[in-house]
Amino acid sequence: MPYKNELRVPFNPLMKGELIKLKEASAASGLSVGYLRAIAQSGRLRAKKIGREWLTTLSAIEEYKTTRAQVIKHESPFEY
Repeated sequence: MPYKNELRVPFNPLMKGELIKLKEASAASGLSVGYLRAIAQSGRLRAKKIGREWLTTLSAIEEYKTTRAQVIKHESPFEY
């Protein structure tokens, strides 16, 4: 049980799991490499650029997909 004044460090999906290249993440997630690169550059996907390569984790991809699904659900004018 955390203490009342204890700071909570937010979960960082880049710290969980193995860092993989966007090409590998694309194959595992069904999202294109170009799309993953674009959302990584914009900061919407937790990823890190090392040299010329963008690296991320599968948990970061899952976090993005989960939060994106929530945004789409709230933005939709139609009720499903």
